[in-house]
Amino acid sequence: MTDATPTLETSLLDLPRREWLATVEQIVDEDGYVEKLGRRHHAIFFEEGSTLLVTFETLQGIHALSDLGQPLGWEMLRDHGWSHLCLASNGDTWFRDTAVYGYFDRLIDDGFFDEFDNVVFYGAGPCAYAAAAYSVSSPGARVLAIQPQATLDPRLTEWDDRFTDMRIHDFTTRYGFAPEMLDAAEQAYVVYDPREQLDAMHAALFTRPNVDKLRMRFMGDALQTDLLEMGTWAPLLLAIAEGELTTNRFAELYRARRNYRPYLRNLLDAFESEKRTGLVEALCANVSNRMRAPRFAITLRRIQQARKSEPDDDATDQD
Repeated sequence: MTDATPTLETSLLDLPRREWLATVEQIVDEDGYVEKLGRRHHAIFFEEGSTLLVTFETLQGIHALSDLGQPLGWEMLRDHGWSHLCLASNGDTWFRDTAVYGYFDRLIDDGFFDEFDNVVFYGAGPCAYAAAAYSVSSPGARVLAIQPQATLDPRLTEWDDRFTDMRIHDFTTRYGFAPEMLDAAEQAYVVYDPREQLDAMHAALFTRPNVDKLRMRFMGDALQTDLLEMGTWAPLLLAIAEGELTTNRFAELYRARRNYRPYLRNLLDAFESEKRTGLVEALCANVSNRMRAPRFAITLRRIQQARKSEPDDDATDQD
């Protein structure tokens, strides 16, 4: 780091954790604060505009997903003038910590959320669980939860064997069952790939009148990364904050997948595994005509050559 005062444009990549937190505190300065919450959590607040984005993120994810090593929400702060509250955890904790409960209790008592015209809660995976669970602290908020878990209480979700080490933690007390915590939200959106069975089973538990389920079929198990790479993450949040996210609007944003190579490869893999040769050929022809994609071009040529080498039924009959 240089002696210059860090700003929102300063890269925080590769900074050790203590130096990263100290630099973040310098950046928020008089416009916010950094507060330690127990051993594994921090709250980072930056006040700017009348729309507040509350994100739940891991310190590891911040460094992996942001080009600047900054909380994801700072993109909305820089580009759209939003205020931002980041709850950051060291590792996946699902934010099940009495210090975090107490922090949100204080925000409620202080009327913190009442100071903003719009409040949006956001998270992905374990952080999506937290975004849904803690959204109850701001009645009328909107929520975007990407691949959320509803709970890890084995009495309800013993079929999910991905996080068995978390079963010793209490998911039954305060801010516990995430779907119920959404009852106070104006609207919530659960994003998932229905082909990912465990994600789909959790999504089913979020069935509520005020919850829309947005399906990203054939996209896989890293939807937050996909949305960021497709450039649809920020527009999705903007549409939610403005109350304009409809099924049609999501479909428009999701059209970005047509040029997203990971999605196209997943689609090709699915069609090939199901031996749907006609769809494989149509997909490879479409992709090859629009972009340089060697695998699709090779597959298309193989199918066409195989067809040419097939015996001519009419000629066989004449013989």
